[in-house]
Amino acid sequence: MPPAPSSSTSEPALGELVMQVARGLRRRFAETLEPWGVTPHESRALRVIGSHEPTRLGVVAQHLRIAPRSVTDVVDSLEKRGFVVREPDPTDRRATQVSLTADGRKVLDELDTARRADHESYFADLSDRDRATLARILNGLIEGA
Repeated sequence: MPPAPSSSTSEPALGELVMQVARGLRRRFAETLEPWGVTPHESRALRVIGSHEPTRLGVVAQHLRIAPRSVTDVVDSLEKRGFVVREPDPTDRRATQVSLTADGRKVLDELDTARRADHESYFADLSDRDRATLARILNGLIEGA
């Protein structure tokens, strides 16, 4: 059994620090998306669709780890704005595929550019060496999970 944390320790645990950084990045990302009127959930859906297009809604739901009904709502919203289009699946007439439109591809590219710029800004105070060390540590944790 691991020892109980010391009550004299005022520094947050590593896990809490990582969660604080993740929350900060998510909050900033949501603010970054505001000019496009896209939610973080819709942005992730656009990215999944763009990476797997044409694809079925079930595949999008799996990648987003949400219920199929929820992905239908997200795709409905994206379709109303002209970012995606539904088409019959040529291999299964009962199924529907979803793909990005030209506007959807343009918005996704703009969102990805804005997200990268925001991340650069967030980590700007770190030296190149610290960034490389942080990336190495985080990749090690991801690979070990």
